[in-house]
Amino acid sequence: MNINNSIHSISKMNVGLSGEYYLAGELSRRGFIASLTLKNTKGVDIIVTNQDASKAISIQVKTNYNKSCSAWILSKNSEAFNRPNMFFAFVRLPKDLFTRPVYFFVPGNIVASYIQEQHQKWLNTPGKSGQKHNDTNMRKYIMADDTYRENWHLIENHLSVD
Repeated sequence: MNINNSIHSISKMNVGLSGEYYLAGELSRRGFIASLTLKNTKGVDIIVTNQDASKAISIQVKTNYNKSCSAWILSKNSEAFNRPNMFFAFVRLPKDLFTRPVYFFVPGNIVASYIQEQHQKWLNTPGKSGQKHNDTNMRKYIMADDTYRENWHLIENHLSVD
């Protein structure tokens, strides 16, 4: 038991799993049916439906731990997640065990176009010594402001019954 109520170190795998479980729990608390997928499900961490399962969305979860910055690392594969029912949940886990995580919800098409655009800009910008950047599968999503912070209405509106 950690007597000072904070986590000093946590593996990357546990950071990711913590974000997924926290989010699934919060979605359930808000009345949705949230199912974590098996780890071999490409690009989908949580499938969420409304109570009568008439509407569903897929969520890809990315989690930061104890960081004040608003940047998350993604892969090139994330560029393909631009379907209308696909969302990214960016989770910021606090170091303090008694502080609630912060959630950012962004539609997949916005994330996909942003990371494609930013990666192309990076490739076209010379490195520190003027050299050309080598292409990589790594992508970075930077949350520019709080537009998507705690915007649960995005999920609620998408899953509401007309």
